[in-house]
Amino acid sequence: MLDAETQLVALLGDPVAHSLSPLMHNTAFAEQHLNWAYAATRVRPDNLGEAVAGLRALGMAGANVTIPHKERIVTHLDALAPEAEAMGAVNTVVAERPGGSTRLRGLNTDVAGFLAPLAEHAERLNKAPALVFGAGGAARAVCYALLARHEPSSLVVAARRPEQAESLARDLASHDEQGALEAVPLEEAARAVRQSTLLVNATPVGMTPDIDETPWPQASDFSSGQLAYDLVYRPVETRFLREAAERGATPIGGLAMLVGQAAAAYRAWTERDMPTEVVKEALRATSM
Repeated sequence: MLDAETQLVALLGDPVAHSLSPLMHNTAFAEQHLNWAYAATRVRPDNLGEAVAGLRALGMAGANVTIPHKERIVTHLDALAPEAEAMGAVNTVVAERPGGSTRLRGLNTDVAGFLAPLAEHAERLNKAPALVFGAGGAARAVCYALLARHEPSSLVVAARRPEQAESLARDLASHDEQGALEAVPLEEAARAVRQSTLLVNATPVGMTPDIDETPWPQASDFSSGQLAYDLVYRPVETRFLREAAERGATPIGGLAMLVGQAAAAYRAWTERDMPTEVVKEALRATSM
């Protein structure tokens, strides 16, 4: 039961009805017998400042942040973690209370979430060529993570809007010491697809209900030795992953990142490790 000691966390976004975050975090709180509760709250863009002020006023432990607020919330916070500052985007807020005052710090746990399932492939990925489909916020987190952790020999960003990919490359230039980043139009990415060790779909292409779509329909360009990583988690197996696996590539589904980013936020709030296997079981029990 909720009481005066319950620690509250919220999701700030618009829309939020589809979010799996309440299921993940409340499952974890219950498993570890923590007096915490998580709610998804719809916040209109014009009300974001008031919502952040509410976090302070109500003494909440923190929040997650999703579309369309990830960039806009930055100006309402007191401090940013390095990865959030580099990307200009926040998906997690932690309320720190030194000396009784409230200090809101922004994190971007998409970076840790993306890297989590790649840890076992680190030797294979270090200084290897990689390609990312898409140039939006998710792609930005992916590129930053790869540059910081794996120092790819080349990192091609292939997007339908080349100007967006070029903007991403410029924004992350200070983190690209090797000059690995290259923006290319999607239709000109075939050579990079064939040559890359890691292929990442950072677009919503292939997401339910459009399960017959894929960011790269030329499946003959996939091969064994590659890792195919799709950030889409509905369906669990996308056409992109299925076709890459049929050509011998190792598939990595978006569920791993979904849970990974949640686990990083959970630790930031509670200072505990999320019971991820229990959370994954709860997710599988849904209509995913």
